Amino acid sequence: MHDAKTNDPKPGITPGITPGTTPATAAATAPATRTARVIIVDDSAIVRQVLQAQLSRQPGVEVVATAADPFAAREKILQLKPDCVVLDIEMPRMDGLTFLKKLMKFHPVPTIICSSITPKGCSLAVECLEAGAFEVVSKPGGSFSVGDVSARLGELVRAAVHTPRAALLGGAAAAAMSASAATSTSASAATHAFTAGPGATSAALSAVNALTPAKPKNLPTTFRPGLSDRLIAIGTSTGGTEALREVLSALPVEVPPIVMVQHMPEGFTKAFADRLDRLCRIAVKEAEDGDALIPGRALLAPGNRHMRLVRDGAGAASKWIVRVADGPRVLRHKPSVEVLFESCAQYAGKNAMGIIMTGMGNDGATGLLSMRKAGALTVGQDEPSCVVYGMPREAALCGAVQIVSPLDRIAKAITDFTTGALTAQAA
Repeated sequence: MHDAKTNDPKPGITPGITPGTTPATAAATAPATRTARVIIVDDSAIVRQVLQAQLSRQPGVEVVATAADPFAAREKILQLKPDCVVLDIEMPRMDGLTFLKKLMKFHPVPTIICSSITPKGCSLAVECLEAGAFEVVSKPGGSFSVGDVSARLGELVRAAVHTPRAALLGGAAAAAMSASAATSTSASAATHAFTAGPGATSAALSAVNALTPAKPKNLPTTFRPGLSDRLIAIGTSTGGTEALREVLSALPVEVPPIVMVQHMPEGFTKAFADRLDRLCRIAVKEAEDGDALIPGRALLAPGNRHMRLVRDGAGAASKWIVRVADGPRVLRHKPSVEVLFESCAQYAGKNAMGIIMTGMGNDGATGLLSMRKAGALTVGQDEPSCVVYGMPREAALCGAVQIVSPLDRIAKAITDFTTGALTAQAA
């Protein structure tokens, strides 16, 4: 048995934490000290006008240019060298995904996707996150007001400026950035590299359209005794889509039920869950009200809805299910990690493992503390592997985190919790 309070941690996992202020920590939490220069790329003149007007009102943000398509954008990016790009997906001549891949390869710039909630837009947005986009937000409309979207964009732009570039851009883009710096290619060469070949737009769209809906996994009919009596709760935000992919794709089928909150707009969570389901051995689905928690399956809270854990039934026949419902935003988010974690503390207690990963703000910090006080094992992602060390830092500062783990060791921590090799210490 490996107890979190012992002095013999597993490699890569450190019991306890003594938070300190490092450059990356300060970057994620300190107010902006310089203006972030932004270029907006969208084929709609109205959208460009609205986003430019609204973003220009955000503190620490300056819109230095707008562009109607990626071909105009590439010239302005090379000339103005912005700190961040706000990019639409569905555009004529070249779609946003194709342009993003070229941008990350030849001239990496932190990029925020601002997309419409359509099946095609949502699928492409998830592809963009895998290709290196910093975050995805929905265009104004429906449940997302112009003020909400502009405030979120302003927050993301400021975070992008102050996040260490290698962590922000991800491995592939960071490597491209280093190679670009080493070879020092000319602006004309970079411009040529950006140029799309014939069919560039249709190729990316066809790749997404060719994806078939996720098929139900053939999970085992029986699992190791005790698996259904435990559960894993995960909360994450900025940088979390790739973090979740890395963790979940490394898990075996025989794991306890998993419930997750990833801050994403309504509509995008379904596309993201379907993509994870295709990539992972476990089953992954967007949660629906009343879904039962079963081993080998992860439930992702839908965008713009809170997800809570409850116990359904009585006695030996009782089981965990999720309740998915509307409600006010909690800590500015819906779904909220805080809501999920508090319900897990109440209904799962010492049978749960709570994990908080990369993301801005403090959503989930006190909920994770409640889980720890209820006897759960609690884990926080470490600073070096976070895109933004915000949520895990706040959880650590309030005493919620028992174990600090790099991203590539979190799956191992889950399997150790599953087998009983990793247990909680008393709060």
